[in-house]
Amino acid sequence: MSTYIIILVIIGLAALGMAWMPSISRKIKISYSVIYVILGILLYLAFGRLLPLPDPLSKNTMTLHLTELVVIVSLMGSGLKIDQPFSLRQWAVPLRLVSVTLVLSIAIVAALAMWVLHFDLASALLLGAVLAPTDPVLAADVQVGPPLEEARDNVKFALTAEAGMNDGTAFPFVWLAIALAAHATPSEVLPAWLWGDLLYKVVAGIVSGFLLGRLLAYLVFRLPEQKKYIVTKDGFVAISATLLVYGLTEMIHGYGFFAVFVAAVTLRNYEMHHKYHRKLHAFTDQIERILVAIVLLLFGGSLVSGVLDKLSWQMAVLGVVFVLFIRPLTALIGLAGSPLHIKEKLATGFFGIKGMGSFFYLAFALHEKRFRLDEELWATGAFVVLLSIIIHGLTATSVMEQLDTEFAEKIELQEGVVAAPEK
Repeated sequence: MSTYIIILVIIGLAALGMAWMPSISRKIKISYSVIYVILGILLYLAFGRLLPLPDPLSKNTMTLHLTELVVIVSLMGSGLKIDQPFSLRQWAVPLRLVSVTLVLSIAIVAALAMWVLHFDLASALLLGAVLAPTDPVLAADVQVGPPLEEARDNVKFALTAEAGMNDGTAFPFVWLAIALAAHATPSEVLPAWLWGDLLYKVVAGIVSGFLLGRLLAYLVFRLPEQKKYIVTKDGFVAISATLLVYGLTEMIHGYGFFAVFVAAVTLRNYEMHHKYHRKLHAFTDQIERILVAIVLLLFGGSLVSGVLDKLSWQMAVLGVVFVLFIRPLTALIGLAGSPLHIKEKLATGFFGIKGMGSFFYLAFALHEKRFRLDEELWATGAFVVLLSIIIHGLTATSVMEQLDTEFAEKIELQEGVVAAPEK
């Protein structure tokens, strides 16, 4: 039997299983990411010789493009499902997370990597940039639901918007690490980095996303009103828009991650209550889950194929400290003075889930430049993602249900709906 046929069967089964995974996860209160990683481990333990080697270092190009695709599809879906109209005031919480919290996380991880792990500056900075962003892909259990739910959950909104924005926000720091890996000193690279990788690429990504989002909104919503015979009802328009916006923005050397999310939010805000958003989001969600199933199986396989071989106990301790302390504490600092309840701040800080974005950044950086500690970087990154999948995957559903219950009770009290107790 050919390897190709076996792969087709595995992908088919994995994709089919994803059709039931959301409901199963809610029932057993365990994220499907945990289940698929375990399945990947068992699959490669049983049939590893018949399957492609899931080594992110030797298969760097495949890792890069597969994770890139799943992240941009997830970014489009994240932007489409946010019911909160964009404004600096209403989005103040996620904006704090992608500025104060993200930068603090990168700085602290980089400093600890140099001090405790004895990483060079370039590798330490890359590790910080890789670990800091909240993942838009594996965080579905702690994000808002489909469009038009009209729910106002502060934690889910903050985590969804943060995940949509911070992949692009971390990119300048990845480029800075790449520049430093070329044996340049910080003073040599900072001017070009500030004007190019930080200012131009961020602005280009935001502007490109906004303009293309407005154009898409016109084609999807306004043009059918003017020309009744030019109407589309297909959900795959969202995927087409994702690829188009990402590709065009990368062609002008802007950050495509920023552009895709901004385009999605722009499209959503153009006709906030249009039911077509549900179909657009549903299609991106289905494609995303198929891609995620494949990546999680490969990640499970990589765990038994040597990706953690270079993991030292110091790296493992840094990973645990990052997930349990650094991310929550930096989130509390970033959210200081915000109107969120302390429970909401703690939940927002704790559920900074790591995943596909971290894999993409590692693959991207190592594709651009060889780092002295590439194996150690992958070992640490993979361990943190695994730790996040286990800890957050086992707790997200239960914690979010509890917060949802408290949130609903608070809304009922505010609206005077709660019935008076019986005498």
